[in-house]
Amino acid sequence: MVVDARGRLCEDIVERVLAGERLSPADAVLLLGEGGLHLLGAAADEVRRRRYPENYATFLIDRNINYTNVCVTRCHFCAFHRVDDHPEAYLLTVEEVLRRVEEAVAQGATQIMLQGGHHPRLGIEYFECLFAAIKARFAEVALHSLSPSEVLHTARVSLLSVAETLRRLREAGLDSLPGGGAEILVDRVRRAVGRSHPTAREWLGVMEEAHRQGMRTTATMMLGSVETIEDRVEHLQAIRSSQDRVGPNAGFRAFIPWKYQPVNTRLGGQVTSSFDYLRTLAVSRLFLDNVDHIQGGWLTPGKDVGQVSLSFGADDFGSIMLEENVVRAAGVSRQMTRDEMICLIRAAGRIPAQRDTSYNISRVFGES
Repeated sequence: MVVDARGRLCEDIVERVLAGERLSPADAVLLLGEGGLHLLGAAADEVRRRRYPENYATFLIDRNINYTNVCVTRCHFCAFHRVDDHPEAYLLTVEEVLRRVEEAVAQGATQIMLQGGHHPRLGIEYFECLFAAIKARFAEVALHSLSPSEVLHTARVSLLSVAETLRRLREAGLDSLPGGGAEILVDRVRRAVGRSHPTAREWLGVMEEAHRQGMRTTATMMLGSVETIEDRVEHLQAIRSSQDRVGPNAGFRAFIPWKYQPVNTRLGGQVTSSFDYLRTLAVSRLFLDNVDHIQGGWLTPGKDVGQVSLSFGADDFGSIMLEENVVRAAGVSRQMTRDEMICLIRAAGRIPAQRDTSYNISRVFGES
C-alpha cells in the first residue's frame, strides 16, 4: 500500500513537471528514491523532445591530454595521481602536447581537453605558454581545459587571484572550463573522497567567476562513492541555483553525470548500478530546467547503458575521446570509433549529429 501510494505521488510529481512546474528538491529526492525507472525515463525523454524536436543525438571528437600525473591532492577515489618523485611521474613538454594535438586534429578532433594533477611547482606561465602555442598552430581547436580545482591550484602556486588567473588563461587561449572536480558539491562528501579537496563554495566560485568573464562551462556529478540521494539533490540544486544567477545563454552549457570507478583507489567500494545511473540521469534532466544539455555517457556506464541513456533525457552522447587516462587507471578501458558512435545512436532511434564545443552542429549523418 505504501509503495503504491508513493508510486502515485511520483506520477503526480512528474505530471506537474511536464505541465511546467519546477521540480523541488524534496520531490527530486522522492523521485530518485521511489520513482519507477520507466516513469522517469519517459518523462525525461519527453522533456528532451520538447527542447530538441529534431531528434538529434550529438557528439564530438576530442582528445583528453593529461599534461601531468603529479598531484599533491591525492584524492581517495583517484588511481591516476603520482607523487613528485615516483618513477611513473611525468610532466609533458609543450612540444609533446603539440604533437598530441596534431595527431588529434588529423583524426578530426575539434576540442582539446587538458587536465592533470596539482603539480606543486606548476604555475600559470606553463599554461600561458602551452595554450598560446596550441592556438598559434591550431587556431580552430577549442581548448576546453582545466577543472576549477586546477584553476585554484594554479592561482595559489602563482600567488594570483582566481579572477586574474582566469583572465590570463583566457587571454592565452582558454575557451571553456570542464566540470572536473565537482564530484558531489556537499562538503561532507568532498572531505571523504579527497584529503584536500576544494570546498563546494570554492568550486562554484571558480565557475561563477568564469561565467562573469564570459566563459561557458560544464558541470559534472560523480555517482556511487559515499553520497546519499539527498546529497545528489543538493548537488543539483547548487548547479541550478548558480545557473539561475547567470541567466540564459551563459554559464553552464551542459551537465554530465558519471559513475565512480573504485578499482585501484584508496576509497574502494562498489560500482553503482546501471539503474541508479539512468534514474539519476533522468531526474537531472527534470531538475535542471535551466541547463541546456544533458550528456549521456558510455565511458563509465558502458556502451549499452550509454545507448539507453538516449531514452532517459540525454540529448548528447559525449565524445569519441581519442585519449583517456584517468578512468583507465581505475580499471575501465573502453574506446569508441565514430562509426560505432553513429551506429549506437541510430539503433537508439536518434539521428547522429557531430557538434563542436559550443554545440554547433557541423554534420548530420541521417539515415544509414
